[in-house]
Amino acid sequence: MSDPGDELGILDLLKLRGFDLSSRFKLIRHQQAGIDFHDYLRSGWLQTYQSFQRRPVFHNVDFVVSFIGVAGTHARLAGVYEVTGRRPGNDGDLPDGCPPHWREFDHYYEMRRVPGFEDLERRVIIDWGKGTRRWDQWPTNKPVVEIIRRGQLLKPFDDYLGFTLTHEELNSLIAEPEANAEWRARLSAVAGVYLVLATTTGAQYVGSAHGVYGIWGRWSAYADNGHGGNKLLQDLIERDSSYPAAFRYSILQILPRTSREGVVLGWEQLYKEKLGSRAERLGLNAN
Repeated sequence: MSDPGDELGILDLLKLRGFDLSSRFKLIRHQQAGIDFHDYLRSGWLQTYQSFQRRPVFHNVDFVVSFIGVAGTHARLAGVYEVTGRRPGNDGDLPDGCPPHWREFDHYYEMRRVPGFEDLERRVIIDWGKGTRRWDQWPTNKPVVEIIRRGQLLKPFDDYLGFTLTHEELNSLIAEPEANAEWRARLSAVAGVYLVLATTTGAQYVGSAHGVYGIWGRWSAYADNGHGGNKLLQDLIERDSSYPAAFRYSILQILPRTSREGVVLGWEQLYKEKLGSRAERLGLNAN
């Protein structure tokens, strides 16, 4: 049995990465009913969300080490941020799409993401301890309970119709097939119809996948170049720097991998009609 004193704590890990433990910093854990903080992180909203505060929680703070609550009292590292300034909440920076009521909060803290921790983000899991109701805390050496295998950033596969993937997640999935063996097996096992959503506009592209490697094989092309050979998606990438990062991928319909191409294409056409993905304004299907 190992000596408890030898256990790695979050402060130990931060120090190993060159973080100055003598600086003024807080550990924060985001968890609230009705809010999907993992989605905030995927959408790039988490930094904005934590910048707006009702109380002056970061007035005397130089850095924030941010976590997202997961099962029980555990928390997943989201990032390390430097607090560079503050101003009234109604003067805070609010990107398009973020809830406008955040500006009703009294305080806005200017933050920048500190480089050097990217490979630990979403991989390091700590035990926050019993005080989960206190979401902002002065630092203690909370134990690191797991460092998730590199590339294994997605939750365990559960249901074909129950997920969306960002482009970053799709890249990680395809680039690390061994770390995501269950996802590869499931997506390779079926043909189907899928949706590519342009999140900044709501424009939609409906596509289909069939053949030996099923959806996995087709989505590998999107991970490679963002457009999978589709002209309208390629045009969007060329004129808007938000893409392909702002694409979301999901499955609309699964079919046996042995389905004839004509059957799969028939389902694809049906979903194009249902979703209006050939419409001039919000459609990304040319035919």
